[in-house]
Amino acid sequence: MSTQALTSKASIQQRISEVQATLKAQDLSALIVPTADPHLSEYLPEYWQARVWLSGFTGSSGTLVVTADFAGLWTDSRYWVHAASELADTGIELKKLALGEPNHVEWLADQLQDGDSVTVDGSVLSISEQDKLLDAFAGQDITLITDRDVLSQVWTDRPTLPTAQLYQHEAPFVSQSAASKIAAIRAGMTDAGATHHLLSSLDDIAWLTNLRGSDVDYNPVFLSHMLISADKATLFIDTHKVSSDIEHSLKESGIALADYKDIKDALGQLTPDDLLLLDPSKVAVGTLSQIVDNVGFIEQTAPSTMLKSIKSEADIEHIREAMRQDGAALCTFFSDFEARLDKGERLSELDVDRMLIEVRSQQPNYVSPSFPTIAGFNENGALPHYRATPESFSYLEGEGGLLLIDSGAQYQNGTTDITRVVGIGAVTSAHKRDFTLVLKSHIALARAKFPEGISSPAIDAICRAPLWQAQMDYGHGTGHGVGYFLNVHEGPQGISYNASNTKERAMRTGMITSNEPGLYREGKWGIRIENLVVNTPVSEPSEFGQFLQFETVTYCPIDTRLIDKSLLDRVEIDWLNDYHSQVYNELQDRIEGAALEWLTQRTQAI
Repeated sequence: MSTQALTSKASIQQRISEVQATLKAQDLSALIVPTADPHLSEYLPEYWQARVWLSGFTGSSGTLVVTADFAGLWTDSRYWVHAASELADTGIELKKLALGEPNHVEWLADQLQDGDSVTVDGSVLSISEQDKLLDAFAGQDITLITDRDVLSQVWTDRPTLPTAQLYQHEAPFVSQSAASKIAAIRAGMTDAGATHHLLSSLDDIAWLTNLRGSDVDYNPVFLSHMLISADKATLFIDTHKVSSDIEHSLKESGIALADYKDIKDALGQLTPDDLLLLDPSKVAVGTLSQIVDNVGFIEQTAPSTMLKSIKSEADIEHIREAMRQDGAALCTFFSDFEARLDKGERLSELDVDRMLIEVRSQQPNYVSPSFPTIAGFNENGALPHYRATPESFSYLEGEGGLLLIDSGAQYQNGTTDITRVVGIGAVTSAHKRDFTLVLKSHIALARAKFPEGISSPAIDAICRAPLWQAQMDYGHGTGHGVGYFLNVHEGPQGISYNASNTKERAMRTGMITSNEPGLYREGKWGIRIENLVVNTPVSEPSEFGQFLQFETVTYCPIDTRLIDKSLLDRVEIDWLNDYHSQVYNELQDRIEGAALEWLTQRTQAI
């Protein structure tokens, strides 16, 4: 282990000790540090990466709990190996989120005694998470404190808030004005019986205003809140980020500006005659700290969440074009990548990331990656959310194996997300068997038909069936919603049997979702095959109602050199050949030379 790593571990130990001393001084029994900001985002500005700073664990999901004599981090199976490595020698215990194991809320309820107190910064605690804590502590004399920021006394060099300027997402890429979107939101408020609506989720606000920003890495969003009533809409934001042109555009759309921190005061002006609509999973407790006691709440998914998830045909055509651009870039990448390997050039996982950004940045309307590239060779590929760093990465060498590449980009005309696996050097029959079983699962979902309005988790088993038949499985979800030049993970739909089957997760025409089954052998290799798909109506009428099917809109070959053809049936082979024919037709006129030769070779029928 490097000296830098040892220093880092020692720093984590020191920080935990300082927090424990602060808890003792304030007569507090436990501190909860979630992975969250006041907008309950997945990706966080550095200012709110408190859990990373305090624990050293860099995964995107996890909750840290600190007591007088304990520190533990709860995270799911995607990160168990990753977390075990980063938490080693810090004194922080890895607690695995798994069926039959207590989560951090249940653990606290079991460990704490009557008279104890738990603190969590209310500015990053959602209403729904607060409710879970209060329910768990209801039978005991345990106090939940949400109006203190314990970490501020320890984290003295905390980064500042981002200050990047806003910009317009405009024609030709936007098919609906901000004013018309606000009118649709107000219709939803009327249906719910609300007088006011609070939005804190950044993707909803960016979609609603037709604005974009760069306050959060990989997601083109900006820190803000919105408060909407029947006759007024106010955007609460650092006004230094807003140019005069954008301010004028907002005013024409009926949107006023106010300072970011003034949202609490504005909510404090509501009266007992008002009813506030909000999503309890997307609004922080601290944001509501000044609301008077008798204001009524309507807690449900925000109207914009469903409206945003259903892309118009114009939006979908822009997204198809972004996918063609992305596919052309990937052809250039893979042809160059394979040529370099054939010449004996020593390449690393970091080189893969750099090369992908280089080819994508040459495409029209490119903005940034849509998430950190996952390029995992052999055992690193078995970590679903692995990320190579300058301090820890692998070279693509040795006896050979599998390289998993999960990457994507933000274009002004769409958000992309794709995973492919390629063989490096010697590939075994075991590699091919696993790859082919994952491909069978991918094809099963790609070919599926299902009733419109079905809850998205209900179709997960369609995808997993081929792997389950072989007594195999994977720990992550099968599919997540994807935004339109917005967040790469964006609901409400999600194809995962672990998600709740609620009406908000209904599958509707125009939604874009990932199809990404996988298989991971710890310490050996990982496989995932991911395309993005659009919900489209089945044209043939049915007496049982409208059915939907998937249109695959990711255009990039699947490596047939890794397939054990004996495991595929005729329908699966036909699907793959048809897909590759479509990929070739979509991309052939966009590339030339070595990239075109690579595309032609990789899309040959099997």
